[in-house]
Amino acid sequence: MKEFVPINKRNEDERPREKLLAFGPETLTDAELIAILINNGTRNKSAIDLARELLTNHDGNLFELTKCELESFKILDGIGDAKATILAAAFELGKRIKIADLNIQDKITSPEKIGKYFVHKLASETVEKFYAVYLSTANKIIKEKQITSGTLNASLVHPREVFKTAISVSANAIILVHNHPSGNNTPSKEDIAITNQLIEAGKIMDIRILDHLIIAGNSFYSFRTQGLIS
Repeated sequence: MKEFVPINKRNEDERPREKLLAFGPETLTDAELIAILINNGTRNKSAIDLARELLTNHDGNLFELTKCELESFKILDGIGDAKATILAAAFELGKRIKIADLNIQDKITSPEKIGKYFVHKLASETVEKFYAVYLSTANKIIKEKQITSGTLNASLVHPREVFKTAISVSANAIILVHNHPSGNNTPSKEDIAITNQLIEAGKIMDIRILDHLIIAGNSFYSFRTQGLIS
């Protein structure tokens, strides 16, 4: 068995903090960056060992770590409340930075801008969430609102809840968005039925349903692009 050597006893080029100070954060591995957040290890494991174990438990995928609930970090021996909250805060900041960088206040001319925004917002969610994005006559976003959280069905997504806000903000059009935590972006029969129900309700109030996007992991499905909304 390889002898355990604490980080502070290793060469400087093997210590994440010293390496970052000397060469910059871009030179560190994912495990080394996470080790800095973890700060210290246990009697038998260094912070780097804990970071590597955390990554291994999630297939070495940083994106999968962004989906973790606070308690799931604590499953790993050596990570308690303090370390778990630091990790959760760091990953949440990463998501918010991505969202802030997209600036959806510009004119919406294609599904891509809204799609990318909601990919970063919803990709790591473990339950379905349904949003309505309200647009002005110039196709600029007036407001976004979460309508439901939970399994998507017609009883939850009622036209009244979607169009009440549309009327209050004088919206000209609406883009519907919801996520599939399964990672499959194909619309279900229920998705299509809800969309058609809202399209018909919109015709009565002269408020157009411009698109419906399904977010699944890092991808999204556009009803308009696929010809399900004209």
